[in-house]
Amino acid sequence: MNNLITIFLAGILTENMVLSKFLGICPFLGVSKKLNTAVSMSLAVIFVMVLSTLVTYPIYANILVPNGLDYLQTIVFILVIAALVQLVEIFFKRFVPPLYRALGIYLPLITTNCAVLGITLLHFTKEYNFVEAIVNALGAGVGFLVAMVLFAGIRSKLETCDIIKPLNGLPITLIAASIVALSFLGFSGLVG
Repeated sequence: MNNLITIFLAGILTENMVLSKFLGICPFLGVSKKLNTAVSMSLAVIFVMVLSTLVTYPIYANILVPNGLDYLQTIVFILVIAALVQLVEIFFKRFVPPLYRALGIYLPLITTNCAVLGITLLHFTKEYNFVEAIVNALGAGVGFLVAMVLFAGIRSKLETCDIIKPLNGLPITLIAASIVALSFLGFSGLVG
């Protein structure tokens, strides 16, 4: 049980996909302007991360590896993730149209979000079993949510600040993102 808690906390803090591994930067910078869209995107990413792990782990362990096809994992995983993102997109379009419009192009981009693909591949490099992989995917998703919420708060504060013209817009956003990422470096000694 302690191992699962450690894996979960590592996914949030020390191995945060956005702030430590620098994966998923596109939605991190693109959708973090407003808190509600940041949270909604993060919930969609959590859903896709966990569900893609639930689907890809058995495919890899029971089909690809036994048949010597493990070299196809990236292609297979992208196809699975694309199908899951389509389900999320259909759900949002049908049941939450304002959110669907607010997320815009970033929702289908979850398919190519390297954080989602990265988490499905990471399970095998770390030699996690199925339960550990699910916990890791959930922790990574929550870590994505934490990064998005923190950065949405910072960006809303930046909108009210008087920033010198050369740094206004993307430059100050990147500077703020780097400072947030540096703050997560402090967690690196907590989980081994």
